Formats: sequence, structure tokens, C-alpha cells
Amino acid sequence: MASNPLIPVILCGGTGTRLWPLSRASYPKQYWPLSGDGDATLLQQTQQRLDGLDGLAQPLLICNEDHRFIVAEQMRQIGVDPRAILLEPIGRNTAPAVTVAALQATAQGDDPLLLVLAADHLIRDAAEFRRAIDAGRSAAEAGRLVTFGIIPTAPETGYGYIEAAEALTSGESRDVPIARFVEKPDKATAEQFLATGRFTWNSGMFLFKASAMLAELERLVPDVVSCCRAALELDSADLDFLRLEREAFAKCPNVAIDVAVMERTSLGSVLPLDAGWSDVGSWSALWETSDRDDNGNVLQGHVIAENSRNCYLRSENRLVVGLGVNNLVVVETDDAVLIADRAKAQEIKTVVKQLEESGSPEGKAHRKIYRPWGHYTGVTEGNRWQVKRISVKPGASLSLQMHHHRAEHWVVVKGTALVERDGQEQLIGENQSTYIPMGCKHRLSNPGRIPVEMIEVQSGEYLGEDDIVRFEDRYGRSDLELIRP
Repeated sequence: MASNPLIPVILCGGTGTRLWPLSRASYPKQYWPLSGDGDATLLQQTQQRLDGLDGLAQPLLICNEDHRFIVAEQMRQIGVDPRAILLEPIGRNTAPAVTVAALQATAQGDDPLLLVLAADHLIRDAAEFRRAIDAGRSAAEAGRLVTFGIIPTAPETGYGYIEAAEALTSGESRDVPIARFVEKPDKATAEQFLATGRFTWNSGMFLFKASAMLAELERLVPDVVSCCRAALELDSADLDFLRLEREAFAKCPNVAIDVAVMERTSLGSVLPLDAGWSDVGSWSALWETSDRDDNGNVLQGHVIAENSRNCYLRSENRLVVGLGVNNLVVVETDDAVLIADRAKAQEIKTVVKQLEESGSPEGKAHRKIYRPWGHYTGVTEGNRWQVKRISVKPGASLSLQMHHHRAEHWVVVKGTALVERDGQEQLIGENQSTYIPMGCKHRLSNPGRIPVEMIEVQSGEYLGEDDIVRFEDRYGRSDLELIRP
């Protein structure tokens, strides 16, 4: 039995723009099922692959405020009740995130082992991954800061490298002191690294005793610790979340844990890992790690491929047909279609930058927008009107609100909705409708056991999501979130 509990610290930040148009700021790649192994998302797989570890405690998750309900819902779906979900008001890289986690984990005088993981990695061999974690426990218990180095399969130029003090081999159960970290090399240098047998890819995963990491953080970057401690001391409870205080956290240096500690400490160790790891950093990387058919194709969703080879074809809505094509990535979503040479898929980030600079909504959000009560999807729009499809989860409720510039007509197509209008309540069933005039104080709830599906027709001089005056909200959303109904 492990002497100390093992707390997973799952870092849920990042926007994954290299997997656009699927991954966007409003719903990044870690919240999508990408591996083809069922419906589990990358975040859910990150937690599930730990099942069976000795002394495993409930996870501590750190995420962007905007994604908090997505994280909570995905944990609920797999039956996990997190130790805490910490909300970052602003991104400050991994050193502050690790610091906050260590402070939170030791707040009651405990000193657990912390296993720091990214929510957006793919690991094919979960058993081998657990074996490596168990192999690193004794070193971590003794005060070492253990990182997992991925055994290279090619002279990859897209990853940072870790040089061990001596040669490493796949399957070894021992950690080796770290000689140095190296930034992304050119191909010739990467080939030299592989020839030595001492270099592994930097996975960004760590195992250490909370007190050992805190001591090094205090010694090497005391300003990070002081800012994070202040942000935690001034945090506020928000339902099932802990919201870090914005002003204190904003003062924290933006620095990675590698730079802040691991490149400077004498306590670093690297343990080799050969478990089918990928950071899913591009569509070509996802093709490489996915199961392919006899023609080398990865087919996801409503897809037909004829006389096509070595393609990644994915449909989220409409039929996608690949006919006589080779080495392509084709990804269809509700509002965009990507067609790319698989060898050029990394360059998608330049397209995303163009979209963001031009203010195009496709750069950051999908038509389907997730909310704590469910989701809505933009269907169509015209001059002074638009249509949305709304889905409300059983037992959920939108905020009590009103609009200055628009009226709404609701038609229920599935389930039963409870509609409140200026203090009067009414049940609306399938094929029934109601009208919400401009200025009416109203709320939509689902008192039933199945989702309510509804068509909303908005009309008025202004239809922006910021035309909302909120009076009550069961999800604790602040006035800063008025554009989130």
C-alpha cells in the first residue's frame, strides 16, 4: 500500500488551435472524443487511465473560468467527484498552476504525492503508463521531482527534449538524474540526440511530493508562490468551484514549471515512458495515433471513402465523401470545413490567426454553445431575426432575465418546459408554444426527466447575447458573464 495518497492534478488549459475547426477557444480539444475509442473525451481518458493505481485520490482540476461547467459535467459523466476545481481568471502557464495545486493539496497539513497531467494527451497503453507511475513513486517519496520522458520514435523537431545523465531504455523501472532540458531542435540535432540513447521527449507530466515541489518553488521563484498564495487566500467559493482572486493571480509571472524549477533544480529525475503517448498537436499527429483501415484512412462520423488512401476524414454533421484522394485531412463542423494536405496540417494556426484578426466568429466559437443548463445552436439568421435550437438538461434552468431590444417565440419540440413570464408559470408541452415580449421578465426550466428541445425565434432591433439583464442565476455566474444566458 502506498504511504501517501496520490492526487492527480489535471491541467485543463489550452485552446488547441492546431485542431481547428473542431478545437476552438470556446470548446478546446481536451473536451472532445478524439481517439476513436468510444465516446470518452481526452479529459475523461486522462482520469480513467489512472483507475487501479494504489492510493489514488480524487483529482484536483485547474481550468479556465469559461470552461468550468464543461469540466464539471464531464467528470460527472464518468462518476468522478473532484477534490476541487480551481478556476484561473487568466492564463499564467504551468508554474502557477502547479503552485496553486501544491498549496491547495497541503492546506490541511497533508503532504500527498501529486501527479501532474495535461488534459489533452493521448496514451494508448494505459497499463504501461500506470506501471511507470508506480515505478516513480519511491523516488518521489524520497523527495525527487520525477518527470516522464517519452522514448522517441523519430527525430521529432516539434518537441522539447530531456537529456538523462546516462542512457535509458524502454521498459526500465528506474529514474535517472536529469542532465539538461533542450528546446525544440532541428532535425540533424534531433538525430544526434537519438543516437546517444540519453534523450527523451519532454512530456510535461510530473510526479513529486507536494512539499518537495513547494520548497523548490519557494527557493527558485518565490514571487510565483507569494502571488498564488494570495490568490488562494482571497479565493471565493462558486458552487463546486474555487475561483482564484483575479488581481492577485494576474500579478503572477507567466512561466512554465520546466523553466521555473525543472531546468534549475538538482532534484530532477527522468523516468522513461513507452506507452503510445501523443500530445495530439495536429491533425497529422492524430492520424498517426489513430486506428487506420486497410487503405490507411481514419474515418470518423458520417464518412464514405472510395479509392482514397492515407486520409483523415471526419464529419460532425453532414456526409463527407472522399473519392480518389490521398494524404488529405478533411474535417467538417457545423460552420466550417477544413481541407488540407496532411503534411501541411501544422500550418492551420496561421489560418486561425487570420480569423481572429478579422474578428470572424469561426475563429473562437462553434455555432453550438455549451452552458451549465445545456446548450444552444445557431440555426439561421436574417435582418432583425435569428433562429436557435435550445436544449435544456433535466432539472436545469436558465437565469431569470429580460431583454431590452428583442422578443422571443418559443416552440417546444421535445419534453415539457416550465416557462415563467412576469411571475406567472406555465407548462408548455411538445408542439406547444409561447411568446416572450420585449421587456418581459422570464425564465425557462426543465422539470422533467428528459431534455427539453426547443426552437427559439428572436426578433428585434438588436440580437446580441449581451442584451440580457439577469435577475437570478442558480449557477452563480457573475455580472461579468451577462453574455452567457
